[in-house]
Amino acid sequence: MEPVEINAGSWYLRALRADDRIDDRPALAAGGIDDPGYVARRTREWAESTRYSWAVCEPTTAELVAEIVVTPNPDGTAEVSGWAREGHGAALDSGQTAVRRFVAGALGLQPL
Repeated sequence: MEPVEINAGSWYLRALRADDRIDDRPALAAGGIDDPGYVARRTREWAESTRYSWAVCEPTTAELVAEIVVTPNPDGTAEVSGWAREGHGAALDSGQTAVRRFVAGALGLQPL
């Protein structure tokens, strides 16, 4: 599956990136994720439909403030988890609400 962008009201959800236009790795490191292959792994997981992740971003700067991860289960459910940089819990909450709707409506899975 190709990554899907989601508009979550005040927040913009997109796939993680590390390219010449947007590099999420510094924001990930600020959130405690310093694995240099993290973005590539998340991209591969989208392509394999094994896990879906979204960077929850400030819409004006595209800066990552949180991440949401969905892991499909064989029983038709999906684990929804996430983390937020300090002071951005509201962004995570808002993003998770939108992702849960996507999981149920577009993927046909029951979000847990």
